[in-house]
Amino acid sequence: MKKTKMLKKNYEFKNVLSKGKYYSGFCIEAFIRKTNLKNENFLGIAIGTKIAKATKRNRIKRLIRENYKNVEYNLEPGYSIIFLWKKRIDIKNANYKNIEKDMIKIFDKAGILIEEEE
Repeated sequence: MKKTKMLKKNYEFKNVLSKGKYYSGFCIEAFIRKTNLKNENFLGIAIGTKIAKATKRNRIKRLIRENYKNVEYNLEPGYSIIFLWKKRIDIKNANYKNIEKDMIKIFDKAGILIEEEE
């Protein structure tokens, strides 16, 4: 199991948010930008403080991270991805299945999802 590389610095987030392409799902939004790195994807998660208290924000981050780990092997390498929680969506909609559907829909729209051959 490979370790997910995370975006941590403010300038990394600003770079992807300003130059990346925007995709939207039901409860999460994503900004995706092609990077020059060949074999690694970078993940960033940002959830505003007005949405909920810290424990609920951390739960949403854990759900997003877990879903990303399951999809990570089916993605083309070389992208920076930032996920944001939509402000208008209630925290009660934060469950594993909703986030999974959104994530697959977003990656499919972006064209970075590799189809599995059976």
